[in-house]
Amino acid sequence: MLGPAVLSDPTAAPAPGGRGLWTLAWVRFRRHRMALFGLVALAVIAGSAVLAPAITSYDPTALDPDHSLAPPSRQHLLGTDDLGRDEFARVLYGGRISLLVGLTAMLVGTAIGVALGSVAGYAGGWVDTLVMRLVDLVLSFPAIFLLLILINWTGGRAPVVMMVAYLGLFGWTGLARIVRAEYLSLRGREFVEGARAVGVGVRRIIFRHILPNAMGPILVQAAFAVAGAMLAEAALDFLGFGLPPEIPTWGNLMTQAEDYLTSNPILAIAPGAVVTLTVVAVFFIGDALRDALDVRSR
Repeated sequence: MLGPAVLSDPTAAPAPGGRGLWTLAWVRFRRHRMALFGLVALAVIAGSAVLAPAITSYDPTALDPDHSLAPPSRQHLLGTDDLGRDEFARVLYGGRISLLVGLTAMLVGTAIGVALGSVAGYAGGWVDTLVMRLVDLVLSFPAIFLLLILINWTGGRAPVVMMVAYLGLFGWTGLARIVRAEYLSLRGREFVEGARAVGVGVRRIIFRHILPNAMGPILVQAAFAVAGAMLAEAALDFLGFGLPPEIPTWGNLMTQAEDYLTSNPILAIAPGAVVTLTVVAVFFIGDALRDALDVRSR
């Protein structure tokens, strides 16, 4: 009977110096000062969005035409928009929707990409060919038409769910290819052969033995997917295919500020700066994860 060493999980093996690989990855991650800055910045932005009611007393949708386009002041830190709505409150509450869309779309795309990529990489043969042709089909499909279909199908209801579904359904192809490549390289390793020899089921091998060893590239791609989904949502808002204008999102705020770039530029600068800071922070974190989880550099 095979000993436990054959079936041991490489991710749990001690790294040089007696530290686990994930502990070593955290040590390596902490050396990236910009990644730590990104973590702090992202925590502050997300925390401000979650705690928006405690930070500001203004309703982001409350109209006050008598104070439209007011400059920044003690009462309105970022001024007001053309309808008198407090811009600071709209930026805070807009972060809730933008971050929610980015995170949820990433989770949907990651779930699909990991499931299909792992099956394709482990099974190989016609299953691999079928999944890869599906990837090619999704990449070649005119995605904007599906968005229009979703808009008509929902009748304008549940726009956030519609946006998440759209971004998630078209955001998994790159991850599926990465996961497939990882599985192709790992399925012949000793711990996988040992699991097969003792009768471990295919599902358990795929998700309990191989998947933890492929988590490095998955986490990196997931971090970049959050930023990509947020940028895509903002771009769709600007083109008029995104969320309804009455929903405060960072993309909608920038779109509505287009006519006031010269007279009241803070309306565009504030949400644009927050989007830029958030995306840059996520990119810093993704770059640090890629270096920290690179087994070849350990």
